[in-house]
Amino acid sequence: MQNDESAIPQSDPFALFEVWFAEAKESEPNDPNAMALATATPDGLPSVRMVLLKGHGPDGFVFYTNVESRKGEQIRANMRAALLFHWKSQRRQIRIEGPLEEVTEAEADAYFHSRPRVSQIGSAASDQSRPLADRRVYLDRVAAIEERYPEGGIPRPPHWTGFRLSPRRIEFWHDRQYRLHDRRLFSRDGADDAWSNTLLYP
Repeated sequence: MQNDESAIPQSDPFALFEVWFAEAKESEPNDPNAMALATATPDGLPSVRMVLLKGHGPDGFVFYTNVESRKGEQIRANMRAALLFHWKSQRRQIRIEGPLEEVTEAEADAYFHSRPRVSQIGSAASDQSRPLADRRVYLDRVAAIEERYPEGGIPRPPHWTGFRLSPRRIEFWHDRQYRLHDRRLFSRDGADDAWSNTLLYP
């Protein structure tokens, strides 16, 4: 039985995230930047789905979406969320919670136009989360946009943007033998935004 202290360093949580994320990119077969995004309605009805991390750093974790989608409507109504990364190959997970803020128009434009042209068209043609009577309707809209913009990028739809989660809690979890897992919680609350951390019982 293991009796050593936690293997999760007592360090800057963003630096630790960088290390774990880099290792996940080396070992995960698909989408190491995939994360579960949990949102809720103002009255507390939760919803969760997978999205892709598209930017990260000390200022937060960025993802993009259609704000007219179900998640977009929940975000606009309740600007707080939670993220979960689970890297099975590394036997690790990271939970992140905090408030959201919308990215600037310049950031949204830059990321939208960095995407493959077909992805830009697909986003512009989609009424995400809305009922679709027949798939052909969507494909016809895709074809119409392709015809309207035969070359170059597609204008970013005004309803397509991104959000940055500014973490107040980041928990690192590492699987260990006999379910004697390592858990370390970093949290910050106060004017100085200094991080504190503690181990948690598994």
